[in-house]
Amino acid sequence: MNKKSTQIIWILGIILFLTACTAGPNSLLDTPSPEGQPAGFLLGLWHGFIAPVTFFISLFTDNISLYEVHNIGGWYDFGFVLGAGIIFGGGSKASCTRRQK
Repeated sequence: MNKKSTQIIWILGIILFLTACTAGPNSLLDTPSPEGQPAGFLLGLWHGFIAPVTFFISLFTDNISLYEVHNIGGWYDFGFVLGAGIIFGGGSKASCTRRQK
């Protein structure tokens, strides 16, 4: 095999791997939770804040999950990502530069 065909095989393998990891549809979207209503933006924000702790607990417990499937969709997702971004620093460290003397 020459170098070009090896590269094509690697690229196709990576594409196959990445597409196999895509999320499927949420069949519980916009359905009420056992508490009575789907999770919205604020609950998504809270879940993003507590994501590190929830992830650790979910490794050892079957009744705790990282993500609420009974949600309203995009606003819950936005709150979750925003909350997780705030907790993990979000990129604020990237803007810091050191001045040389």
